[in-house]
Amino acid sequence: MKIGILGGAGYTGGELLRLLLNHPQAEIVFVNSESNAGNPVTDVHEGLYGDTDLRFTDAMPFSEVDVLFFCFGHGKSRQFLQEHSVPDGVRIIDLAQDFRLAAEGNDFVYGLPEINRVRIASAVHVANPGCFATCIQLGLLPAAKLGLLTNDVSVNAITGSTGAGQKPGATTHFSWRAGNMSIYKPFTHQHVPEIRQSLEQLQGAPVAEIDFIPYRGPFARGIFATEVVRTDAPVEEVIEAYKAFYRDEPFTHYVDKPLDMKQVVNTNKCLVHCEKYGDKLLITSCIDNLLKGAVGQAVENMNIMFGLEEGMGLKLKASAF
Repeated sequence: MKIGILGGAGYTGGELLRLLLNHPQAEIVFVNSESNAGNPVTDVHEGLYGDTDLRFTDAMPFSEVDVLFFCFGHGKSRQFLQEHSVPDGVRIIDLAQDFRLAAEGNDFVYGLPEINRVRIASAVHVANPGCFATCIQLGLLPAAKLGLLTNDVSVNAITGSTGAGQKPGATTHFSWRAGNMSIYKPFTHQHVPEIRQSLEQLQGAPVAEIDFIPYRGPFARGIFATEVVRTDAPVEEVIEAYKAFYRDEPFTHYVDKPLDMKQVVNTNKCLVHCEKYGDKLLITSCIDNLLKGAVGQAVENMNIMFGLEEGMGLKLKASAF
């Protein structure tokens, strides 16, 4: 597969390059970045020294590639497609939020393999899910399939600083972030509509309120989420349903023991665990926000679109420490 990357100078661009340079069926044709055009990729992504001689370019030779990855900021993908003509046969995987919600005239398939694998396989355009959305959905999808989301769902999730992107901001500087925590966009986070869309797809009926409070964490990468659902369903039945739902999934796994985030950092895995306290079902889910929450899932989608083994190039191991 011949690949073009647009917006390749950010965190997602760097992680995508790291994966694709080690993918046995991938050839990177160009990495576009207007602000870095002509400079070696390693000037920005220094962890790739010795792995590539690629340079950023302001050219976009669409006719030379099979698939394009959009690593733009939110809102720029739609604008880009309005201003540029991409050949019909070139597949697009968009990592921004522009096309995640179903709407008239939107032919992008929502790229969550655990529920949309068949549609992704025949898609030309795929909208990669958001990082919080991926983690929270994978925690709640089996509960939705059981029809349990009829009461308000309480969600708390904490993310690393890379989730804010590479451009420095007041809440991403080390001196502010280290040893610190804060909430942002409580109850109004932009990922809630796509979470609801998937849960209602599986539940086949409206889902109750999703009360989501996101936290900024004092670490670089990873998302750790808890979801609380009120239900009288026996915990043994719920756990068996979770295990059955994820039994054949290559990257999402039910785990019997309580989770910690280091189990998934630097991998494309999502781990899920359930416990019951009275009528409260406590679900824990965790992912690496840059991998399963972004480019790892994007490569997973690419593999599905081109009929390859889904885990190709993604067998990454978590650190033991």
